Amino acid sequence: MKAPKQYHVTIKGTKDGLTLYLDDACSFHDLERELEKMLSKRQYIDEDGPLIGVVLKVGNRYLTKRQEERLKTLIRKKRNLFVEAIDSNVVTKEEALKWKQESEIVSVAKIVRSGQILKINGDLLLLGDVNPGATVMATGNIFIMGALKGIAHAGYEGNRESIIAASIMNPIQLRIADLISRSFEMNHENQENGSMECAYINDEETIVMNRLQEISHLRPNLTRFEGGIQYG
Repeated sequence: MKAPKQYHVTIKGTKDGLTLYLDDACSFHDLERELEKMLSKRQYIDEDGPLIGVVLKVGNRYLTKRQEERLKTLIRKKRNLFVEAIDSNVVTKEEALKWKQESEIVSVAKIVRSGQILKINGDLLLLGDVNPGATVMATGNIFIMGALKGIAHAGYEGNRESIIAASIMNPIQLRIADLISRSFEMNHENQENGSMECAYINDEETIVMNRLQEISHLRPNLTRFEGGIQYG
């Protein structure tokens, strides 16, 4: 009995356009040839019709830039089709290294003194104080197990989900992403009780202060510490 033909390309229509599922086990040559044959069918050619976005799902296949351009060119030939996105399970070494840096928790034990700037990728866990005139910066969250008396800038590459937390909050200035705040009413009762205070951006696009416990449900990434954050 003849085995059924295995198709390397599967097309599914969505409300937003077309999704093409491309076999990640066959050769690129066979994939390209079958895609061209399938797209040549009359229903995909409408020179007067609206533009239709195409999402390519390539699974575990790694596409070079040249191969991506070949697929895009092939699809563009059909007049009203264009590649909207290429979705792959494969990440490059550079992408993996960048993700690793951004998701790391960097632990530093020191006092950041006036005039010094401590700048890191990922989350910062500082075991020490930030003195007046000193600055700490992180692409992610900032946790200070000590006194914050200088400037702290979390999410400095634009991450508005970042927070700033400290055992003693008395900053000159706080920044989260592109927002700046210079004055806060400090809840010294929280500090006397050993509770860490934190700053974050609320729904009104304002930096506000609260106990660290109160926003744990709003910032799931706090659980990236092994065993989770321990709250006072």
